Amino acid sequence: MRRRNDARLATANFDLSPFTLAWEITRACALACLHCRAQAQPKPDPNQLTTAEAMSVVDQIRDMGDPILVITGGDPLMRRDVYDILTYAAGHGLRTSLTPSATALVTPKNLARVRESGVVRVAISLDGPAADTHDRFRGFSGSFQRTLEIMRDVREAGLTLQINTTVSRYNLAALEEMPEIVAEAAAVQWSVFFLVPTGRGKAEDMISAEEHERVFHWLYDLSREAPFDVKSTAAPPYRRVAIQRSRGEDPVGGGTSEQPIAGAGYRFQDGLHRPALGVNDGKGFAFISHTGDVCPSGFLPLAAGNVRERPLADIYRTSSLFRDLRDPEKLKGRCGACEYRTVCGGSRARAWALTGDYLAEDPSCVYQPQTAAV
Repeated sequence: MRRRNDARLATANFDLSPFTLAWEITRACALACLHCRAQAQPKPDPNQLTTAEAMSVVDQIRDMGDPILVITGGDPLMRRDVYDILTYAAGHGLRTSLTPSATALVTPKNLARVRESGVVRVAISLDGPAADTHDRFRGFSGSFQRTLEIMRDVREAGLTLQINTTVSRYNLAALEEMPEIVAEAAAVQWSVFFLVPTGRGKAEDMISAEEHERVFHWLYDLSREAPFDVKSTAAPPYRRVAIQRSRGEDPVGGGTSEQPIAGAGYRFQDGLHRPALGVNDGKGFAFISHTGDVCPSGFLPLAAGNVRERPLADIYRTSSLFRDLRDPEKLKGRCGACEYRTVCGGSRARAWALTGDYLAEDPSCVYQPQTAAV
C-alpha cells in the first residue's frame, strides 16, 4: 500500500496562493474531443497572450509562492514559443508539468525539448482501454494507438508519465480495465476526472450521483494497492469517501488506517485523522485562460479578472468570486450543512453548470449530512 504526503498542504494558506495553477496557453488543437472543456479550435486565437505577456504571467505566478504549474490547452504544443515558456517557468523554480494533445506534434524530438526545458512530468489523456471507446471521445480514428505510442515515447524521453481519464457514461463500464493499462505504462499517477458539463461536455453524458459514489469506493480500494498514485479531479466528494473508509465508518470499507493519507488535495495529519486542507475551485486552485482571464478552475469559467488589467495575486486574493469560494459558510443546501464542507465543499464547477449557482449543493453527491463534526 503506497502513501505519499505533500508537506506543503500542512502549511499552505489558500487565501494567499493556490496549491495548483492550470494555465491554458492556447485553445488551438487538432483534435475535437466530445467533452472538451476549452471547445478547442483549429487555429490559435489572435487575442491569446503574447510571449512577453506569458513571461510576465510566469513572474506573477512565482511571486505568489510555489504552486504546481500545469501548462495545458487546447494543445500547448501548438504555440511556437511553448518551449520558451516551459524553460522560463522551470528556470524560475516552478514545478511545471505539460498536458499535450495526442497529435503528431508529440514526437521524440519535441519530448526531448520538453525535458531539456526542465519539465519533469507529462500528462497524457487516455479515456478508454480500447480504440472504440477512446477514439469516440477524441473524435479521430487512430487516436488510441497514437496515445499508446506517445506514452511509450514519454517514458523513453526520461519524463515522468501521468495518465488522465475522464469518467462519463461512455466509458463507465470499461473503467475497471484501465488500471492494468496505467500500470503497464509505468505511469506514476492516474488522475481520474469526472465530467463537468461545460464546454462541449453535456449534462446527459455525466454519470449519476449513485455511480459517482460507487466509483469513489472503487478508487479508494484501488488506491490502497495500485503501483501508482490515484487522484480524483472535479470530484471533491471522493475525499469524504476516503475519510469514511480510512476511519472504518463505512461498512463497505472495513478497518481503519493509522497512516497519513494524501491525494486529491487533502491530507490527514494527526491521530484524529482531521483533514488539514481541501483543494477546490478557487480554493487552492486557479486557472488562467489563453487570453488572460483568471477563473476558479477550467471547469468553472467565470472570470474574476484578467492579468492584462490586474495582477494575478490581487485577483486570486481579493476578488469576490474567489473569496466566496473559499468561505464554507456561504455554501448552500447539503454542502452548506455538511460536516465535510471544509475538506470537500462539493464541486463548485458542477453546481454552477447544473444550477447556475456556484455556491449550490453538488448534484453529484449522494451524502446526507450528519450532526457529528469532522
